[in-house]
Amino acid sequence: MERLRIIFMGTAELACASLEALTQQTDFSVVAVVTQPDRPKGRDLKLQPSPVKQVALKHALPVLQPERARNPEFVQSLAEFKPDLIVVAAYGQILPKSILELPRFGCLNVHTSLLPKYRGAAPIQWAILDGEPVTGVTIMKMDAGLDTGDILTQETTPIQHEDNSQLLHDRLAQIGAALLVPTIREFVSGKIIARPQPVEGVSYARKILKEDGKLDWTQPAHVLWNRVRGFTPWPGAFTHLPAEPKPLLLKIWQAEVIEGASGNPGEILSADKTGIIIACGEKALKVTTLQREGGRRMNAQDFLTGHSLKPGQKLG
Repeated sequence: MERLRIIFMGTAELACASLEALTQQTDFSVVAVVTQPDRPKGRDLKLQPSPVKQVALKHALPVLQPERARNPEFVQSLAEFKPDLIVVAAYGQILPKSILELPRFGCLNVHTSLLPKYRGAAPIQWAILDGEPVTGVTIMKMDAGLDTGDILTQETTPIQHEDNSQLLHDRLAQIGAALLVPTIREFVSGKIIARPQPVEGVSYARKILKEDGKLDWTQPAHVLWNRVRGFTPWPGAFTHLPAEPKPLLLKIWQAEVIEGASGNPGEILSADKTGIIIACGEKALKVTTLQREGGRRMNAQDFLTGHSLKPGQKLG
């Protein structure tokens, strides 16, 4: 039996586990990898390859990096690989109909939510921000809409108390890779019938912006706790400490909800080696790991050694 010819399209770290899984199958042949162009990064703004490109080069796979996937010349170059299937994961561009209809088995997408919940750019962050107890991965057959394609398979995972976006991202990447391989086999053999997404329960996970990380202390403590977890590692939850000549930015990396504590929102209630307790709209938040602008990440005890925070001070 001939090996299934697959083109893989992905860019972000999330997609790497899926690409690795495909390269390890004897009945699949990854004939090309498509990823975003190299982008300038770091202080010296040197061009850096995407995480997916780095995996592709490690396996000596052909790499294509179009600025626009809908460019007719690029679509023609894809056709020359004669793909049976295109697999997409965290690629970063919407695919035109000309690509969706190119392979005989169409295009499959690895999406990190339980569709139709959290269609869009940031499903992992929004699931944590909204306090969801469970999330998961959906493998769907792509259509022209934004994450609206028919569902092939899904797998769930609980969102744990200790999860932040990075930890959940890494777990979902592995779940997606493990789910993708058997899904492809069963789909191309006709054992899976794609089912339309439910009309009920549709939600959208818009792109996260840097300013989303600012904490509003008038909100309940559990809402702010979810924001700290949801915005770790990026863009980071932050607040400001009054200082001269300008307020000092504080990034909050870890915190926990404190029952039975109250005060004016943003007011520091206590500050000791166990943490910095800050009043919220309801209850309070104990900050245990934080970082001042231009400094390094520290636990509360180390931070307070060099920074005097006293009850009654107000953050905002």
